[in-house]
Amino acid sequence: MTIKSDRTEILQKNLVRQLFSSPGLQAYAVLDGASNPALLDHLYGDRPEFACLYRGELAPDIAECAPYLARLEPDTPFTEWLTARGWGRHWGIFAVAGCDFRTLHRHLRKLNMVYDAESHKSLLFRYYDPRVLSAFLPSCDAAQAETFFGPVKTWFAETDDGERLARFFLDQMQVIVDKA
Repeated sequence: MTIKSDRTEILQKNLVRQLFSSPGLQAYAVLDGASNPALLDHLYGDRPEFACLYRGELAPDIAECAPYLARLEPDTPFTEWLTARGWGRHWGIFAVAGCDFRTLHRHLRKLNMVYDAESHKSLLFRYYDPRVLSAFLPSCDAAQAETFFGPVKTWFAETDDGERLARFFLDQMQVIVDKA
């Protein structure tokens, strides 16, 4: 095993530990189908609770690239596949929330579009890409952060280089380094 793979394994275990360490809170993943061609196969095959974050009936090519919310459970094939194989590939972000699946799904759907103040056009907001989330959250003012977080207590994302795990709370951002 190389140093990089040792570090990656430590970060993956740290993520899993943090996702499932808060009694009364639920772990979720917000996943980017465009970054993971195998996502739908695993969602339908492993059968976690999941739903698309786009509305309505989607053409197959759009459904394959769409974002999805998935509820995570410890020690399940889906959670193990996602955390072990997805690290460093920008497959999505993780959340710990004090709400049920339906409530979080409804909240996240409201975040899919943003509006350009200059052009007055709506734009797709790919917040579920960890590179976008890591740049966006630190730039938010308090009101924007509160709106974005909604029922989410903590967001987690790999850093751009995949070398660290970023953890975001409503009032701060932390980068977690190799905790075993």
